[in-house]
Amino acid sequence: MSEESIFGSKVKGLYKNLCRDEWNPTMVGVLVALFSILIMAWWRPWGAVGAIRNWGDWMMYGLTSVLGNEAGIMAFYEDAPQNILKSTGSVIGIGFIGGAFVSACLGNDFAFRIPPVLEMVKAVVAGVLMGIGSSMAGGCNVGGFYNALGNLSAHGFAMWVGLVAGAITGLKYIYWEMEHISWGSGGAKTIEFPAALNMLLGFAGLAALIFGTYMYAGNEDSERMASMGGLLLIAAALGYCMQRGRWCMIQGFREPHMTGNATMAKSVALSVFIVALGAVVLKYGVPVRFDGDPVLATANYVRGTFGWGGVVGGFIFALGAMLAGGCGTGTLWRVGEGQIKLWLVVPFFALSNSIVTAWFKDNDFEDDGKLGSFVYLPDTFGYGGTLFLIGGAMLAWYLIVSWNEDSNKLIVDM
Repeated sequence: MSEESIFGSKVKGLYKNLCRDEWNPTMVGVLVALFSILIMAWWRPWGAVGAIRNWGDWMMYGLTSVLGNEAGIMAFYEDAPQNILKSTGSVIGIGFIGGAFVSACLGNDFAFRIPPVLEMVKAVVAGVLMGIGSSMAGGCNVGGFYNALGNLSAHGFAMWVGLVAGAITGLKYIYWEMEHISWGSGGAKTIEFPAALNMLLGFAGLAALIFGTYMYAGNEDSERMASMGGLLLIAAALGYCMQRGRWCMIQGFREPHMTGNATMAKSVALSVFIVALGAVVLKYGVPVRFDGDPVLATANYVRGTFGWGGVVGGFIFALGAMLAGGCGTGTLWRVGEGQIKLWLVVPFFALSNSIVTAWFKDNDFEDDGKLGSFVYLPDTFGYGGTLFLIGGAMLAWYLIVSWNEDSNKLIVDM
């Protein structure tokens, strides 16, 4: 074999590994944690709801412009929301979907997948529930659980309890639906694209992300806007990794009780601990660094939902995620691979989250402690104690789901 053919085979093998093969969930969990720490160090923690709420705010602002600014909920939308290309949350969401789109296209996974009618109805209900639950819990599975614990906030524990209970309840409903509801089960259709076209779309998407990053970085009028390029690029890496590994947190809460498989749950537990470790480094005020100021503000992702708001919100969100077939991030990367059901989830998720959040803010629910408490764990346990607490909780979860893989004691029967 010639040197050229050997080199060509190595290139093809690398492309297959990076773009075609499904990645190991544990490796993806580590990569998600790595990019989570990088985006925190760059600017702020990432999430899904920030983007979705910004888009929902724009939808409501448009409705207000058309219908008139009458009393009631429309009064919250007198002023235009922040531009979707200037909102940090929105830019992260765009980058995340863009990265997932590139991954799906290069892996020849992109296709328009049209679900049965029943699934479309469930998508609407799921979006509404996910919007309400994420408003109550202080975020979706990312801001309310993953990055909440990762940023050393107690409200992550509250949503964790709700997520487990909601996933189990949602699973019971799915079993019931399988036995009792046959309406609307037909009509599914998949529109596939030629592999060459998918590859072309993938490289076009990659070029668009690079161009967008370049345009942000070249903004000489605003340092804030110039820094958006980093958010876009790191979010795209997160979306790429999650789509490539089909990494969905709700699966980590569902599968131990459905099939006993704990692969995703163990990956999420490991990932949360790594992010928490990174947050300790970034939030701890090292005396010789920036005059003792932390790299990342300690208040980042510390929400006043450590209480009933986090638990009930997590429960409602998990119910919605079970109906949707994806959590907040799982919804966005599935949007990037062309799943029409999740395209339908997003606008209803956006609208309900926008409306409920606006109502909560107008009534100061979170600031007045009506949803729970603001608890930054290092204020109580110190940074070492907090890391021990989060690490111990993740280790306990890891061991419990591992034990269940062999014992099947936690599986919900049909």
